[in-house]
Amino acid sequence: MPAKTIVHLVDDTTAGGVTRVIDFMLASPEMAGLGRHRVVVVPRGRFSAPALDDDIIVSHLSVSWRNLPQLVALRARYADRTLIHVEHSYTAAFTGLKVRHRPRFFALLRTAYSLFDRLVAVSEAQGRWLSERGLVRREALAVIPSCVDLAPFLRMPPRYGTPRVIGAIGRFDEQKGFDILIRAFRETRNPDIRLHLIGDGADRVALEALAAGDDRISFQSFSPDPASVMSKLDLIAMPSRWEAYGLVALEARAAGRPLLVSRVDGLEDHVAAGARAVSSNTVESWREAIARAVEAGPALHIGTARAREEAQRRQRETPRLWNALIDGARGATSRDAA
Repeated sequence: MPAKTIVHLVDDTTAGGVTRVIDFMLASPEMAGLGRHRVVVVPRGRFSAPALDDDIIVSHLSVSWRNLPQLVALRARYADRTLIHVEHSYTAAFTGLKVRHRPRFFALLRTAYSLFDRLVAVSEAQGRWLSERGLVRREALAVIPSCVDLAPFLRMPPRYGTPRVIGAIGRFDEQKGFDILIRAFRETRNPDIRLHLIGDGADRVALEALAAGDDRISFQSFSPDPASVMSKLDLIAMPSRWEAYGLVALEARAAGRPLLVSRVDGLEDHVAAGARAVSSNTVESWREAIARAVEAGPALHIGTARAREEAQRRQRETPRLWNALIDGARGATSRDAA
């Protein structure tokens, strides 16, 4: 039987989580065993589907009213193929904070998701939200947490002792909550600790202004070697306002770094795997969490070994879950079966 051919459709090629997840899928020997993978970039807002001759079509495309005609065209043109969509973005916390007209938004999601044979949630928490909201057919939903190459992080010796350098890695954007972290850190008054913010984005100037006057806080641009950046940090903080999964959290766990996270969306998955949850995503709670972490001593590292083992398991498990999904994919769609 010839190997399956799998095409990944993307409309965002900026360096970020989606790109890194697809890179992992293309480079992983385990994923290569599923079939021959390739990537096709399509512009947003098209009214037609690209010409494809692949057995399985995996969409990493954005879901929006503007992009809906392209998704409809994709289903219409490839009625005899298996279509899978990976939802990298939308979550319960995002909806609560950023969506004003929720019935209309949920109608968009239900319509778009119904065009696909399977929908992949990238975290258990996101999958529960999609299911509980009735946004996707239960039989169509699969939960496959995102993964990247963790080998450089797993080789890293873990950090023990009192944390002195706290790191926050990601886009300088409202989503990541770095403004909360900066305000909380400034209130700690501890002269021996440092906060390094690593990333780029539209909010950089505003964040630098927020940090002005505190020489314990520094900013660095993204590095092409994220493991090297992680090796210089003692503790990772993720005060995200919403987060479908959180690859930085996975990398921190693999590197054996203590991890503080807000209790939202996919970050809940990391709490279940050994991360420490901050009670509420407020300046006060983060200030207290930082102070407790610095004062904890050896107790801070309770659970770090388990978190690292769970990250290593995730790197094995994600290809296995994709294997099961692809092996179960048929040339005929669920509509033909109906």
